[in-house]
Amino acid sequence: MAPLLKRARAFRMALGAAIGLSLAFAALLPASATEGTQVFADPSKIAAIGGSITEIVFALGEQDRLVARDSTSRYPEAALKLPDVGYMRQLSPEGVLSVNPSGILALHGSGPKQAIDVLKKTSIPFIEVPERYDHEGILEKIHIVGKAIGADAKADALAAEIDAKLKAAEKQTASIKDRKRVLFVLSIQGGKILASGSETAADGIIKLSGGVNAVDGFSGYKQLSDEAVITARPDVILMMNNAGPAASDEELFANPSILSTPAGAARKVIRMDGGYLLGFGPRTADVIHDLAASLYGGQVAD
Repeated sequence: MAPLLKRARAFRMALGAAIGLSLAFAALLPASATEGTQVFADPSKIAAIGGSITEIVFALGEQDRLVARDSTSRYPEAALKLPDVGYMRQLSPEGVLSVNPSGILALHGSGPKQAIDVLKKTSIPFIEVPERYDHEGILEKIHIVGKAIGADAKADALAAEIDAKLKAAEKQTASIKDRKRVLFVLSIQGGKILASGSETAADGIIKLSGGVNAVDGFSGYKQLSDEAVITARPDVILMMNNAGPAASDEELFANPSILSTPAGAARKVIRMDGGYLLGFGPRTADVIHDLAASLYGGQVAD
């Protein structure tokens, strides 16, 4: 038993030292955080965290200012040439700081909180961009990003262009009376459906495309009981591609609760690239058109 006790004691000491070093690192950061900044004093080397943020910078023609992106930033293709600092919800301060940015432009929801708190306490300006899953939220993001990098005039022009495209896309389903009930399935875990409620990107894009979210009564994502899935009566299942392991059609429609819905009976599932579908950026008008066309076919007005 003695060797085991010695190893356990050594492990606890090593773990304690590691935690101590992390706390010490945070304590040594400058006390004057730059949170609250709206315009970067030096926008020449920006780390963009969030796919829509990177996409907006490219759409503004200001991509030469970018020195890094996160792993959700996969469009346009040219963005893939930038250093990847990791998944936006699992960032490490060391990874972001390693590219020596002059400013950090991060979408709300980036994390974990501890990492963001550390980044906000450095001397590097940090601007957090709000995330709202509606028409006005997209325009707000464009204006905030444009202002942050000193491209206000370009942002005004881009916002006006996107505003017109969004209005046209939303108008395409305005006359449709029989709205499709859409169940967004994030994953199937142990035979249970993890679905999207309100205040989510999925809920927002379903509504913008003329659909009705088949589940309500909760916000965020929730695992549904079989009864809840059947009661939701979805006409269509909406799922993402390129977003981790996806359930196949066979697995989806083998689920008894799904099979008991109109969507299951008709084997109706729509799959779209996750970054495209839920990005809420410059391409969202195209997403609305594509999803509406998949939901309603020839009923969609040109």
